[in-house]
Amino acid sequence: MNTTILLFLLQDGITNGAVYALLGLAMVLVFAVTRVILIPQGEFVAYGALTYATLAAGHKPGTAMLAVVMGLVAFAFDLFAARRSWRMRTLLRTTAVDVVFPVLVCALTWSLAGRYNNIPVNLTLSLLIVAAIGLFLYRIVYQPIAHTSVLVLLIASVGAHLALEGFGLIFFGAEGLRGPAISNAMISIGQLQITGQSLAVYGITIALIVALWLFFDFTLYGKALRATAVNRLGARLVGIRTSLSGQMAFLLASVIGAISGILIVPITTLYYDTGFIVGLKGFVAAIIGGLISYPITAAAAIVVGLVEAFSSFYTSNYKEVIVFTLIIPVLILRSLAAPEVEEEKD
Repeated sequence: MNTTILLFLLQDGITNGAVYALLGLAMVLVFAVTRVILIPQGEFVAYGALTYATLAAGHKPGTAMLAVVMGLVAFAFDLFAARRSWRMRTLLRTTAVDVVFPVLVCALTWSLAGRYNNIPVNLTLSLLIVAAIGLFLYRIVYQPIAHTSVLVLLIASVGAHLALEGFGLIFFGAEGLRGPAISNAMISIGQLQITGQSLAVYGITIALIVALWLFFDFTLYGKALRATAVNRLGARLVGIRTSLSGQMAFLLASVIGAISGILIVPITTLYYDTGFIVGLKGFVAAIIGGLISYPITAAAAIVVGLVEAFSSFYTSNYKEVIVFTLIIPVLILRSLAAPEVEEEKD
């Protein structure tokens, strides 16, 4: 290995690690607030990437209609849950969120697809579609069983992952897709060439991390999420709606997943099931961070990206095995060091 190859591997590892950092942070956020191990995080990545690529190709993505259907199901759930204490204000808010929002997004998507094919429009539509899917996913799958154990929530996550993956095959087919790059710039530093897409990955990752820090520290909703993460029962006692916190956590996770997919789809071809592997690598970083620490998760994600890059150079056939093996000593050490605690109940 010479210096040029080393620099390229470092660049590749840091680029991938930045994406894994976003996914790991989203998983930590969701688990801290809802106790859900978000296996469908990978589907948010795939849906965001493939929806963006489909729009760039001038076609109408099926995910827009999926958001409408999920919104109608969530609306039915909300109507049933509020049947004994109904208020006009609640009806209007529920109708706006569950029906009007996805229908407007679907109408915009179908009217603009193929007519105004530019990157900002396609990116915005993709984020709105995946955000709606993430919001309704929590309402349909997780909110009705929010009081159950982590194991039950994990089983629900597996089911949601399989369902969303199947829908992905229906909407996008088995063929892979690639999307246009956000930036076609190129910077040369000696023998190392850094693409504008890589710079976009670094810049957007840093911007999202800073935005999340500002959100959690300086906004009322961010403080409510932090309170729910620290103590769900205490948050409920002081008037914080844990269901709203869960919806916000899933909304943020879906947007972060969609952005991650949009960042990587110009770099590599993505398939309907590719998001699962990408999400698992973010999960490895989240586990190393103990599903509680954002800084450790971000640092671990960079390590995961570097290990993957160097493994692909030396033993490409075993790079996935090597990456996922990182989790074994961490789990062993945590199981030996952590005392047994009783799971918190709502």
